[in-house]
Amino acid sequence: MRSIWNGAISFGLVSIPIKLVNATENHSISFRQIHLEDGGRIRYHKVCELEDKEVANDEIGKGYEDADGSIIPITEDDLAQLPIPTARTIEIVSFVPAERIDPLQMGTAYYLQANGVPAAKPYTLLREALKRSNKVAIAKFALRGRERLGMLRVVDDVIAMHGLLWPDEIRAPEEAAPDSHVTVRDAELDLADALMDTLGEVDMDSLHDDYRDAVEEMIEAKASGTEPAETPKKSDGGGGKVIDLMSALESSVRAAKKARDEGEDVAEVTELSSRSRTKKTAAKKAPAKKKTTAKKTTAKKTTAAKKSTSAKKKPTPKKKTSA
Repeated sequence: MRSIWNGAISFGLVSIPIKLVNATENHSISFRQIHLEDGGRIRYHKVCELEDKEVANDEIGKGYEDADGSIIPITEDDLAQLPIPTARTIEIVSFVPAERIDPLQMGTAYYLQANGVPAAKPYTLLREALKRSNKVAIAKFALRGRERLGMLRVVDDVIAMHGLLWPDEIRAPEEAAPDSHVTVRDAELDLADALMDTLGEVDMDSLHDDYRDAVEEMIEAKASGTEPAETPKKSDGGGGKVIDLMSALESSVRAAKKARDEGEDVAEVTELSSRSRTKKTAAKKAPAKKKTTAKKTTAKKTTAAKKSTSAKKKPTPKKKTSA
């Protein structure tokens, strides 16, 4: 893996030389913009709006736009003179329980790779200390011209770092919440629990991008001059339509159970409370009714047979003879 940054982890007075490498990769398929008429590439040119002419990259610098619209030029020397102690250092500032970190803050992930043989011992020390403490390290570091916040944790035998948003970059969630006066019934919660249990867990490694696969197949077909295969469209789930929540949940549970019965990897349904068990087990009770009917039929036949036997065995009353 190619390193994107070289520096050191500052752990108290211990310095650990490391290389920063990307822990993730993007597999998205990218497209080019083209002219529909002739298929020519559409390209963007950097043009100075004052001179109305294209400018080369070595003539382009940075500038800050003030509130009145004026531009304040900022040079690389201006930025280099700023006092950033973390310019080449990942400075650990504290250790906290992992649950203290809100997933909303977590961003790009990196692997921290020990840089050279002398780094192996202090690197291993920090890794094992993190493991034993069951905590993560909070650190500051500078990357691509700005100071950032990071979280260090152990993944297998490697120290990984997640870039974190600063606390003031997280918006308050209150405005996104639905009306607080909306309530749900226990029966609806029971059906939601049933659906969750029926869907069960999934092996994360088995998940893949179906859309990317379809795009690749379509591109391959068009490149070979054949018609792309039609892909069946999935339901949009109702969009913005008002739905019967109970009916939708019950249908979802039935569909998930059917998928499970057909061999898909879905967990078993757990027993639910008595108040909603009747509705949710209607499908299970249907076959039972047939068995009950069969039993009743057998019982009727047995009773009829007994009556018939009793009638045969019943003695015929003797006729009275006159004196």
